[in-house]
Amino acid sequence: MTQPHELPALEQAVAIRERALSPVELVEHYLDRITAIDRPDDASAGLGAFFTITGDQAREQAADAERAVLAEDDDLSPLHGIPTALKDLNLTAGVATTFGSVTMHDFVPDVSDVVVDKLRAAGTISLGKTATPEFGFPCYTEPAFAGPARNPWDVERLSGGSSGGAATAVAAGLVPIALGSDGGGSIRIPANCCGIFGIKPSRGRISSGPLGADTTGLSVNGPLARTVRDAAAMLDAMAGMVQGDPYWAPPLLDGETFLACADRSLGRLRIGRYLESGMPGAAVEAEVERAWAATSALLESLGHEVEDLPTPPLTAKVVDDFETVWCLSGTTLPISDSQAGDLQPLTAYLRDRGMGLSVKQAMDALYALRIFARKWVEETAGYDVVLAPVCSMTPRPIGWFGQDGAGAPDFERQKRYAAYTAVYNVTGQPAVSVPLYWTEDGLPIGSMLVGRPSDEATLIALSAQLEEAQPWLERRPPVW
Repeated sequence: MTQPHELPALEQAVAIRERALSPVELVEHYLDRITAIDRPDDASAGLGAFFTITGDQAREQAADAERAVLAEDDDLSPLHGIPTALKDLNLTAGVATTFGSVTMHDFVPDVSDVVVDKLRAAGTISLGKTATPEFGFPCYTEPAFAGPARNPWDVERLSGGSSGGAATAVAAGLVPIALGSDGGGSIRIPANCCGIFGIKPSRGRISSGPLGADTTGLSVNGPLARTVRDAAAMLDAMAGMVQGDPYWAPPLLDGETFLACADRSLGRLRIGRYLESGMPGAAVEAEVERAWAATSALLESLGHEVEDLPTPPLTAKVVDDFETVWCLSGTTLPISDSQAGDLQPLTAYLRDRGMGLSVKQAMDALYALRIFARKWVEETAGYDVVLAPVCSMTPRPIGWFGQDGAGAPDFERQKRYAAYTAVYNVTGQPAVSVPLYWTEDGLPIGSMLVGRPSDEATLIALSAQLEEAQPWLERRPPVW
C-alpha cells in the first residue's frame, strides 16, 4: 500500500482536497517519520535534518487546514495542507531561529521573513526549522551545537550546505518540500548531494523582506523538492515583491504560473556547456564528468543543440573578488564583539578578513563583480540554457572540509569543491540542480542548468522534460 510520504506534494494536496487524506493525519505521519528517522533527540543516531520541531503548532495549523477543506473553500492553493520545513536562517516569529550558531541559540524573533508568511498563506504547514551551518557560510552543514546533516544515500557523507538540513529532510521523506536559500550554491549543492530537485530563483524573484540583510545581493530563497512540479508550485507560493525590496524580477504574465511552465512545450533549445570552471586548483572527478556527459547526451536525445562554451567563467581575479565580498558579508553578523570568540573557526576567519578590508577594497570588489556579471551574461546571451556540474566532486565524507585545518584551509577546500555555483549568485540568473545520475556506489550527482536572466520558466519546462525522459521519483535512499 502506498504511504503518504511516497506521493509528490501535489498529489498529496489533491488527496486532501478530495478528502482521501487529512492534513491532520498527514502531519502526524511526517512527525512520526521525523522521530523515527531523524532522531532529533539524539544527534549521534539521526540524520541531523532538524534543529527544532514545532509539532504543536503544526497540529494546530493542520486542524485549520482541515476545517478549510470541510468548508469547501474554493480558494485553496495547490499546496494546501502540505507539510514543509523552514531553514533556520529564516526569521520565524515565535520560533527559535539560531542561524546555526551558538551565539544566537536563544534568539526568538517577533517577525517572520516575508517568504515564511507567504508559504503559510499558501496553506503549507511547517514542521520545524532545518539545520544550517553557522550563518550559512559553508557549503556543508556541520554546526557546532548539533550533529552534521547526513546524506540519506550514505550517512557517513555530508548533505552539502547551507541548506543541508532541508535537503536531507526532503530526500529522506521527512517532508515533501522545504525552504532553502542560496548565496553561493546553498540550494543547488544540497540538492546535488541528496538526489533531489532545487531551484535558485532569479535575484528579485522572491522578497528578501522584512530585513533583506544580504546587502551583497548574492542570496535568494528557493524551493527544494522531489519533483519539478512540486518545486514549481512552491516557487509560485513564494514569488513576489513587497514594497521596499531592493531588487525586482519581472513577474509572469497575468494568469501564468511556474507550475504551468512544467507542461510548456519546448522547441529545440541551444544549450552551452562547460566542464572546466576556471577555479584555480579545482579538479573534476571522473564520476562528475560522466554525469555531465550523460546529461549532455540526454539533452541531445531530446532534440536540443548542445555545444561547448569557448571559455570558463572564472578567473583567479574573479575568485579573489568573490572571496572579498563573501568576507564582507561576515561584517554584518548580528553579534557583539564579545561574542566573536564563540564563533566557529571558519566564520571567525571570514569575519576577521571582512573587518580588515578598507572601504576601497570592498567597493572595488563589488564593482569588479558587477562588471564580471555583465560580461558573462553578454557572453552566454546566445544560449537558452547553460549546462555545468554543480560540484567538482561527489558528496564529501563527514569532516572532510577540515582535514587540512580550520579557517583558511577549510575555505580553500570549499572553493575546490563548489567551483561552479557562485557564478550565478553574482550574475543573479536562475539555476537548478537536476538529479539525473547516480554512481555505482549509489551516490547522486546533480546537473546544473542555468537560465537567462529572470527566465525560470524555461528551466522548469526543460527540467520537467528531463524528469519525464529519465524519472527519478522512485529512486529512494536506504533510510527511506
